[in-house]
Amino acid sequence: MPISILMPALSPTMSEGNLAKWHVKEGDTVSAGDVIAEIETDKATMEVEAVDEGKVGRIVVAEGTEGVAVNAVIAWLLEEGEDASAIPAEGGAAPAAPAAAPEAPKPAAAPAPAAAAPAPAPQPSAGAGRVFASPLAKRMAEQAGLDLGALKGSGPQGRIVKADIEAALAGGAPKAAAAPAAAAAAPAPAAAPSLGTAPSADVPGLPEYEEIPNSNMRKVIAKRLTESKQFAPHFYLTVDCEIDALLKVRKQLNDKAGDGVKLSVNDLVIRAAALALKQVPAANASWTEKAIRIYKQIDISVAVAIDDGLITPVIKDAGSKGLKQISAEMKDLATRARDRKLKPEEFQGGTFSISNLGMFGIKDFAAVINPPQGAILAVGAGEQRPVVKDGALAIATVMSCTLSVDHRVVDGAVGAEFLAAFKKLVEDPLTMLL
Repeated sequence: MPISILMPALSPTMSEGNLAKWHVKEGDTVSAGDVIAEIETDKATMEVEAVDEGKVGRIVVAEGTEGVAVNAVIAWLLEEGEDASAIPAEGGAAPAAPAAAPEAPKPAAAPAPAAAAPAPAPQPSAGAGRVFASPLAKRMAEQAGLDLGALKGSGPQGRIVKADIEAALAGGAPKAAAAPAAAAAAPAPAAAPSLGTAPSADVPGLPEYEEIPNSNMRKVIAKRLTESKQFAPHFYLTVDCEIDALLKVRKQLNDKAGDGVKLSVNDLVIRAAALALKQVPAANASWTEKAIRIYKQIDISVAVAIDDGLITPVIKDAGSKGLKQISAEMKDLATRARDRKLKPEEFQGGTFSISNLGMFGIKDFAAVINPPQGAILAVGAGEQRPVVKDGALAIATVMSCTLSVDHRVVDGAVGAEFLAAFKKLVEDPLTMLL
């Protein structure tokens, strides 16, 4: 019996993903463990391995398809002695339809194929029947004004894919003749292109604009941080830390370490935060409806900016690691985060977060808590400021740090106790080496 290959859930929060690339084609023989595809999630591009052996009988979802639901059939694997006729009828192009459904939610309830005509992408005339195309191909056709009904698809079961649109544009395919009528019949927002310069006729007075489609990562960031602000009652505590001694110790350690070791200020901040959480374990906590969880291990999430968003790789058990190990792990995690090569367990499950914008010259800021964690430390730039020492003015390098706290988890006194411990460690960095 043919074996269905399903869209995998590569993280607990994943509900859909993009099928970026197939490493196999129909007719190929695969074994368990072979890499068969690459899936883009909201955080990374990950390779998918076959769990069974057999021959690829049919690829249902073409590469480049976006918004494929978790557990949707993406391909069929044939066992020994089977041929394509054994694949269920619904294993053809039809299972790919859920990926396109979000683009035309209103006609989804109508059973007749003709109901697909109001979809935002240009459609053929009523007599031409339904046209199967990937969501990306539909958007490209809409932007270019191409008539999908005039194109021949090269994907599975004649499905129109990205390569067909590019070939049509290069060959001067005819434009959609029915476009003006469709535009008149459809609401203006639905007819607006999803990418490129667009007129602002829908809102008088606005200049022309460019729409950049929201990636899965951007959608997840928006959802999680909106929930954080809605449900976590934030309050903020700020402390100024003099870091001249820290900078001096950092230079001394880098001069003596050799062998490519180069500690950053951020490495020392991570170490100081981990030790402060050891001293004030009540700050290493998260909220649940049944209880407050105080974590016995300190796993620090560190915000890293990447294209189209950010990701928070985790330094596991940071409280038991020295500066050299923290530095090496952070460099490796940051590099692979930017290449979107992190494994789910490497960016999930932190107990406390740090966001450092000091390298951009930001003096101070307040970060949004990363749920379900109870706090996040925002680190600003070190800058020379006038300070009072022994009743006289002096100059010191000062770094402002703001702790954003979920008041359901951490009270003000606990947050202040953590910051006091953190400040003491930063200003007397030799204690971090004990």
